Amino acid sequence: MTDPIRLGAEPLSIAALAAVARRQRSVVVDDAARRRVAEMRRGIDALLREDAPNTYGVNTGFGALAEVRIPPADLARLQVNLVRSHATGIGAPFDEATTRGMMLLRANVLMLGTSGVRPAVPELLVGLLEQGVHPVIPEKGSVGASGDLAPLAHLALVLIGEGRAVFEGELLPGGEALKRAGLAPITLAPKEGLALINGTQAMTADAALTVDRARMLAKVADIAGSASLQALLGSRRPFDPRIQAARCHPGQAACARNLRKLTADSAIIDSHAGCAKVQDPYSLRCMPQVHGASRDVFAHVWAVVTRECNAATDNPLCFVGPDGVELISGGNFHGQPLALAADYLALGLAELANISERRVEQMVNPALSSGLPAFLAAHSGLDSGFMIAQVTAAALVSENKVLAHPASVDSIPSSANREDHVSMGTIAARKARTIAEHVEAVLAIELLCAAQAMHLRRPLTANPAIEAAVACIRERVPPLEADRLLHPDIEAVAELVRSGALLQAVESVAGPLD
Repeated sequence: MTDPIRLGAEPLSIAALAAVARRQRSVVVDDAARRRVAEMRRGIDALLREDAPNTYGVNTGFGALAEVRIPPADLARLQVNLVRSHATGIGAPFDEATTRGMMLLRANVLMLGTSGVRPAVPELLVGLLEQGVHPVIPEKGSVGASGDLAPLAHLALVLIGEGRAVFEGELLPGGEALKRAGLAPITLAPKEGLALINGTQAMTADAALTVDRARMLAKVADIAGSASLQALLGSRRPFDPRIQAARCHPGQAACARNLRKLTADSAIIDSHAGCAKVQDPYSLRCMPQVHGASRDVFAHVWAVVTRECNAATDNPLCFVGPDGVELISGGNFHGQPLALAADYLALGLAELANISERRVEQMVNPALSSGLPAFLAAHSGLDSGFMIAQVTAAALVSENKVLAHPASVDSIPSSANREDHVSMGTIAARKARTIAEHVEAVLAIELLCAAQAMHLRRPLTANPAIEAAVACIRERVPPLEADRLLHPDIEAVAELVRSGALLQAVESVAGPLD
């Protein structure tokens, strides 16, 4: 059994976040970190006893109301009002994995010890994760500047016994969900409501899971591209390591290594050695340059998101100074690093689909397909084959171009112009996730077409690992002998991509891909 993640003991990785989000690992609070959090909270309580000066989020209003002093008798009510008033999200809720990622990230931030909360707050978040209580958090409503205020407020509502949550598949009032899970709501102390909603955890969770998905999709793109190249009687010479070394981009070199591995010992390639064709189309020949550039994007985004997973994004932040605990207001909640990274992620993902659709066109177009029948139909004319599957791929690629327009270039001031520059990072992360879903579908269409093309090339066989991919597909989808409903076929192969089953089948033969 995999050991639980100990929050506060070590940095949180994207891989660990993904494992918790997908219910593959449990979480506990580290004892030493718990003691640090408790000590910081005692410092906050001491400030309140000394009738501290105006301190944002502790004894003042919020945003444009930061100069309004709140009487001590109203400080607990202030925090509840904050959570309730900021829960203004709309739209479909985040899926379970993203919700769990958000909960884990918020607990991790609180365990850093700079938020000034009691240990009970992150401990209750961990309790929700462990018991499978998932707050209903609408996707839309954050501008990604004072943190993800609206999404995190919906999360925080459940901690105080309000809002809505899903438990054991049932949608329940937040308090009832806690009760059924054997958990009790908390009463917020000064600053704790603000500490729960001030941060970038919605956009970070979304971006983290999407970049994790993107790295897998980059490998699947290499598999699909290699399958298409062999089906189209292409050459493996452009993947020569000397070509890659002459340019020095790490993603390009990694992609070419994969393609060499996935085209070796291919009877199809050997069958046309010495043919008159001089060069393949760019969508085949330039896979290392295009897939590789996306890989380098994903590596950059991975680094940015990893840093953000372990960043203190609350405001104000609590530090121990020579005279005790000091609270300093700043701007760590601003989502600009994530906004730019998520927009970049969207571009890298979109290009994987863009070039994949061009390879589909090469296979279905009889003028380009090196002797394959029109639209890969056994009886072209009577049957339309994969004609409209290519149209679907084109539609998704076109939609990706709209979604790839950066969200981070926009800013709409809020809170009476106190928050006069915002990141739109949560929108950027959501768009990148949607593009990733489209990439899965386009790659599924390419894999279906490549498998059909190889069926038409029999008895010639492809590289053994690509044959394993075809066998994996054939367990779900038979060859197309006559027109049938293709929607279930596309969905079946997309699920093989999404679940990692297709990648696992290939790596079981080829070994780990880069």
